[in-house]
Amino acid sequence: MEFSTFFAVAIGGGIGAVLRYLFANMGQSWTPSNFPLGTLFVNILGCALIGLTTALLIGPISQHREFLRLLLIVGVLGGFTTFSTFALDTFELFEDGRLRQALMYIILSNVFGILAAWSMYKIGSILVTTTTT
Repeated sequence: MEFSTFFAVAIGGGIGAVLRYLFANMGQSWTPSNFPLGTLFVNILGCALIGLTTALLIGPISQHREFLRLLLIVGVLGGFTTFSTFALDTFELFEDGRLRQALMYIILSNVFGILAAWSMYKIGSILVTTTTT
């Protein structure tokens, strides 16, 4: 891989992470509750932006398509939210008529993602408890 590839992803990812922090905090400030409205806002906005960006990259800017894909989709939107990539992957499976694979992807991503977060939280909690006692 070329240096420009890593540079585009790194710069884009940094920008996306900062934007996620700003937008999530802004979205969370809209509610006094503990409901993760900021994260929901970022995920939905990221999904909208990845759809728009993907459509725009199909158009007349094809000579710079790969660099812009790396910078904007992999970098900025990858740093902003990986949920947008999940949404695009799912959309493409549906679009290709692969309904069963799309549904399986949705179910497996959500079930195993939540199970992985929960189980590693439990393991991490046990490790922290045993090392501090």
